[in-house]
Amino acid sequence: MTTEHPTAARSTVYGYPRQGQNRELKKAVEGYWKGRVTADALRATAAELRRSTWQQLGAAGIDEVPTGDFSYYDHVLDTTVMVGAVPARHREAVAADPLDGYFAMARGTQDVAPLEMTKWFDTNYHYLVPELGPDTVFTANSAKQVAELKEAVALGTAARPVLVGPVTYLLLAKPGPGVAADFDTLTLLDRLLPVYAEVLGDLRAAGAEWVQLDEPALVQDRGQAELAAAERAYRLLGTLADRPKLLVASYFGRLGEALPVLAKAPVDGLALDFTEAAAANLDALAAVGGLPGKRLVAGVVDGRNIWINDLEKSLSTLGTLLGLAGRVDVAPSCSLLHVPLDTAAERDIDPQLLRWLAFARQKTAEVVTLARGITRGTGAITAELAANRTDLASRTHSPVTRDPAVRARTAAVTEDDARRSQPYGERAAAQRAHLGLPLLPTTTIGSFPQTAELRTARADLRTGRIDAAGYEERIKAEIQEVISFQEETGLDVLVHGEAERNDMVQYFAEQLTGYLATQHGWVQSYGTRYVRPPVLAGDISRPEPMTVGWTTYARSLTDRPVKGMLTGPVTMLAWSFVRDDQPLGDTARQVALALRDEVKDLESAGTSVIQVDEPALRETLPLRAADHRAYLAWATESFRLTTSGVRPETQIHTHMCYAEFGDIVQAIDDLDADVISLEAARSHMQVAHELADHGYPREAGPGVYDIHSPRVPSPDEAAELLRTGLKAIPADRLWVNPDCGLKTRGWPETRASLENLVAAARTVRGELPAS
Repeated sequence: MTTEHPTAARSTVYGYPRQGQNRELKKAVEGYWKGRVTADALRATAAELRRSTWQQLGAAGIDEVPTGDFSYYDHVLDTTVMVGAVPARHREAVAADPLDGYFAMARGTQDVAPLEMTKWFDTNYHYLVPELGPDTVFTANSAKQVAELKEAVALGTAARPVLVGPVTYLLLAKPGPGVAADFDTLTLLDRLLPVYAEVLGDLRAAGAEWVQLDEPALVQDRGQAELAAAERAYRLLGTLADRPKLLVASYFGRLGEALPVLAKAPVDGLALDFTEAAAANLDALAAVGGLPGKRLVAGVVDGRNIWINDLEKSLSTLGTLLGLAGRVDVAPSCSLLHVPLDTAAERDIDPQLLRWLAFARQKTAEVVTLARGITRGTGAITAELAANRTDLASRTHSPVTRDPAVRARTAAVTEDDARRSQPYGERAAAQRAHLGLPLLPTTTIGSFPQTAELRTARADLRTGRIDAAGYEERIKAEIQEVISFQEETGLDVLVHGEAERNDMVQYFAEQLTGYLATQHGWVQSYGTRYVRPPVLAGDISRPEPMTVGWTTYARSLTDRPVKGMLTGPVTMLAWSFVRDDQPLGDTARQVALALRDEVKDLESAGTSVIQVDEPALRETLPLRAADHRAYLAWATESFRLTTSGVRPETQIHTHMCYAEFGDIVQAIDDLDADVISLEAARSHMQVAHELADHGYPREAGPGVYDIHSPRVPSPDEAAELLRTGLKAIPADRLWVNPDCGLKTRGWPETRASLENLVAAARTVRGELPAS
């Protein structure tokens, strides 16, 4: 393609990392929670981050910047505020102080529970679930959206507000407390649409030419009622008398049966994903006759992964699309919220390998380059295309990406390698005899508070202020404290606390071949929780044991069982940036074999309880049901491959949190773990009943302590949750534990909560009939 298209393509993005170069937002928000930062100072930090983002995007050549995507905690929670759907228990706090009330909805208080939190589609971002019911009254509150638009406009920037669309908002919501579980939140659509109409009017009055309405829920399987709701929503919003132009955006996959609905709607443009679903969306768009006279925003740069774009491939896709819409603009496939900020900050990755990577700023440059290429012709980007070809070839032919020994071992795996030697019933008897645990055994998920002292110790080791021996002594002292506390509290199965671990994936990635670790590749997981996903660049192997020494040391301090703690293969993939040059199942099998070696070494060292966490199993589930079976086959096999080489008396645990477990109960069963612990406190033990309805035959620990809230549950509260759990799971198969690891909590609340958890277990044990 060398000719210039008569209509210049615009470059844009749907959203951008919120935290700032040095995670300034995290520091300001957490400072506010601790009383060290005033509300005005927090707002000033947020305003400066927004300003610098818009200016940087403009300087990079982005023609239209997003507004409204910035959030103190979560954009879905922002939408709940925008439509006035504040739960009754939080209204008093919101009325007294909107900012404190906002954070109360996110985190809870000692007296009031927060909103439930779960994964945003198949990403590792968590959103706060709206609570709705037949009595919900929506009221428009567009103050945030209008204010941020005005800030951008004042900078002389072409800005496009971005909102969660009304259909997706309702489909993401759940019935609130006291509302029938089968309440259909979509029945509130006609009540919600006038509020969206009012917000759109406010944004139009504030100067918005375009407004983006995100409808990613429409890339999932949707029935006729849901498609009819989408048709009704956009017929109403599209025919408003005085409105901005409407861009309806979808991402994370193929739009499928919803595409004809939106293509016919009286809206002004669609945004589609042409990375994960390029062929499907191209075919579907052609089948409906394209979008004549409308705007198509083509997401041709992967917004979720960090590999450089194949510019020539994207230009070919864009060239095809030019004949299918009134105008074609260029964007990433989704918000850049899901990738780190800038590769330029990385100093420890080989420069040649670094050229394979594109973070938010590099992806922005790719979008601008592609827009210039389809506007002015490829001659205008000759240098960029040549450099891109060189970098792609470098990665393809690099010895970093292929290890013949790993590939030979993977190819030799048999079905028997992924199967325990004895059925669960026989294993359970052996484990009970070996471990001698009481009914309702108590444990934690693994991590204990990561204190400032621990973070300082790791920093001191990196900078040479202490040597390896000094670091080891600091970690041993922390392990001693954690073991001593657990013994004093009365926990039955202990953990070493993971003091040595910076992150449950990164810690292992740094010790496995084939991974690249970043120093500044922070990505928001939820609220102020940021992670640095490692980069899975090549074939995986384990050069030496990773956890055996610390676990063995912890075991030497107590007579009680101490769990060995590992992160499972699916989560190692899901919370990394995975390679895109081979099937995920192949990569998972490589990771599983590396972890299998670690499991065997833990067992050989005397560890009788080994936990392999798979919190990402549900999160990575494909959005379309037709794709579930293939994914779950390799995902569950990789877990069993990790864990199936142990003796019958070795008890295998796994853990999952903050997901819709009901969708994968059969897969949970197929893992064949002896014990599973799951998040359950915020969802009121829903998962216990889902396991019971399935007939789950093994042991389970639905959580009784919500660790993502600073509140300390009372013994009575934890006991009541346990009693609810016992209605679904027999006492001889029910464990007592928190929802998740305690890394993000402080020691005072951790001590109090675990003491209350143990007290609750003892109370409920005393209520059980004598055996």
